[in-house]
Amino acid sequence: MIQIRLSVADLGRTRFAYSPLMEVGESLYLLSAGPVQPVHEGWFTSVRASLRQVDLPLLAAAVPARGYIADFFSAGATGPATTIEQQLQCLVDMPPDQLRADLEQVWQDEPLPAPARDLVAEGPAGPRHLAEVLWQYWSVAIEPHWPRMRAVLDDDVASRAAELTKSGVSALLSALHPKLSVLDEALRIDRVRSSEEHALSGAGLLLIPSVFVWPSLVFTTGPCGPARLTYPARGVGNLWGVPEPHPPDEDALGALLGRSRAVILTSLAVPHSTTELAVNLGQSPASVSQHLSVLRRCGLVTSWRSGRRVLYRRTALATSIVEASSSAAGEATAPDPA
Repeated sequence: MIQIRLSVADLGRTRFAYSPLMEVGESLYLLSAGPVQPVHEGWFTSVRASLRQVDLPLLAAAVPARGYIADFFSAGATGPATTIEQQLQCLVDMPPDQLRADLEQVWQDEPLPAPARDLVAEGPAGPRHLAEVLWQYWSVAIEPHWPRMRAVLDDDVASRAAELTKSGVSALLSALHPKLSVLDEALRIDRVRSSEEHALSGAGLLLIPSVFVWPSLVFTTGPCGPARLTYPARGVGNLWGVPEPHPPDEDALGALLGRSRAVILTSLAVPHSTTELAVNLGQSPASVSQHLSVLRRCGLVTSWRSGRRVLYRRTALATSIVEASSSAAGEATAPDPA
């Protein structure tokens, strides 16, 4: 059990942040642990060939399939606008002794493998070397998918913010993960392997939604700044385009809504902006915007602003319509019983 004591000041400074570098670290953990979980098979299939361009032995030494992930993967996260460049700069600026300590904590009682020992032996050049390799990995494995990943994170935060307004901070924290609970002034993480207690310093708690941390939960602290709790974002199952058991009956859905609106609604299992939908569907932004306005007035899509973008996703009502269309398609194609 991990107990995290939250003062009034900590609760007041608890906020959401994104950590692109944590997505790098958690995806590397996924590769080290193998085999890749079905929910992420679509991502792995798309990046597998490109991974040959990266020093995977070094990255596997930095992120082995063990019980910990190094703290520097979430360091530098400050808010939703955090960039990979900012976080990698924090790694470059890290004292080499801190890098060694982080790697030793990951490997615990085992000696560091040769790639990690060589990295530590580089001294002040070690953190920069690791940052460069992580940047290469980011460029081929995460960056091409980051806009869609970011949309899922935005959607998660919007949903959590609504939950906070409706039910309060205790309910929000308890709903982040099945292993989380709140009792009095403590946030509890159900963990069998160790028992820890942390009293936060008043700097607050960063809540970091993540695509690749699923189904786990990661709590990290650092020498400065707030503690960080990385939890699985909602909607990850729809991210990589895993096909539904039966595709929607486009004829029936199109007859109900119009073909263009049916295609748009089917595409909004993951949040998209008007521009993204227009590019993906080969329609003009003006036409997509008009269709979205109609769907929103009918209660089939909802929207919210994220930075300079307006994101759209389908509502629960729309999802039920799409799923009903999928079921109808499956029944129509099923063979007659003998």
